Amino acid sequence: MNPQKTPGPALGGVPDAGPADRMPHEDDLSLQVTGRPRPGRWIAVLAAALFAVWLAYTVIVNPNLHWDIVAEYQFDGVILKGLGVTVQLTLVSMVLGIAIGVVVAVMQLSDSPVLRLTAGAYTWFFRGTPLLVQLIFWFNLALLFPVISVGIPFDGPKLISWQSNQVITGFVAALLGLSINEGAYMAEIVRAGIQSVDPGQREAGASIGMSNRRILSRIILPQAMRVIIPPFGNQFISMLKTTSLVSVIAGADLMTVSQHLYLANFEVVALLLVASIWYLVLTTIASIGQHAVERRYSPGTAPVLRSRILANLLPGRAKKGATA
Repeated sequence: MNPQKTPGPALGGVPDAGPADRMPHEDDLSLQVTGRPRPGRWIAVLAAALFAVWLAYTVIVNPNLHWDIVAEYQFDGVILKGLGVTVQLTLVSMVLGIAIGVVVAVMQLSDSPVLRLTAGAYTWFFRGTPLLVQLIFWFNLALLFPVISVGIPFDGPKLISWQSNQVITGFVAALLGLSINEGAYMAEIVRAGIQSVDPGQREAGASIGMSNRRILSRIILPQAMRVIIPPFGNQFISMLKTTSLVSVIAGADLMTVSQHLYLANFEVVALLLVASIWYLVLTTIASIGQHAVERRYSPGTAPVLRSRILANLLPGRAKKGATA
């Protein structure tokens, strides 16, 4: 009598896998994740879309906005001249503000208590008083100093002198107020950027005999730019709009000429829209430039920045590394 055969191992010593023992296919393991319904989000999106459509419709069809006047004055010669003054004020004030800020920041980090106290008093005063007050003060400087002279102090002989009313025009007063005020803010930005650099970088430059000025310009500032650039871009954009305060001293900027026009033709809203459109154009261009500069100094460019610093510290070794 033959014994009943039982299923034996398959070839290679591995038993045959039954239907229940087969490995599941990858499609069987995929998880079907279903997001939780969020009706509040859709309601908020719908409300925002409806509000945007209503606002656009109201602005476009509102007869009191006088879009024909806006189109007429958008590229008017007087408006374009004021726009040029606004751009000049912004650029020159930022350049002077950066120069003042770098000097004051270095003074704040100096070992001399006198320099630190002077720099601290400068930033404390010009950051603590309103810019509008500073602009009015500079415009009325002749009330305090009727004559501006160069010579020996303490009532000594004067080499040359000018009448303050002839020198301190609206544009000059605006330039003084904006640049000096901006220098106080840029000093704090530059100081924070310098302090963000590892002190070992300064020690490395000093160890090979570099002067403090070369260490600052070749080693410290290039690395500090990654910290300085974002707030600097914000300050530049803010300066474009802050120049509108110059209208209180008749600085011939965009806001000043817009005011003169709407005081003559009583088209207040239309001329304000003209100025607002140009401010939006300027700030948009500045924002694009800010993003481009930030991308250049982003952390992804750190190897290039390190190679430049290495070239400043050890020119011979940097060339060998580049050839290798």
